[in-house]
Amino acid sequence: FNLGLCYATGTGVDPDHAEAVRLFRLAADQGNANAQYHLGGCFTSGTGVDQDDAEAVRLFCLAADQGY
Repeated sequence: FNLGLCYATGTGVDPDHAEAVRLFRLAADQGNANAQYHLGGCFTSGTGVDQDDAEAVRLFCLAADQGY
């Protein structure tokens, strides 16, 4: 998850939204609520992925179910 944030923000690496999404997805699939939330944000804005509100809501709900 943290490496995904680095790629999303360009902290210490060149910004690469596709790589950030890939890393967020790996962590989200393992149940990381922070990653689920941030990946949901990517789907909301269409950053690094095609915009998909339904997938964003699904991810936000997964994160919320964990208290995020």
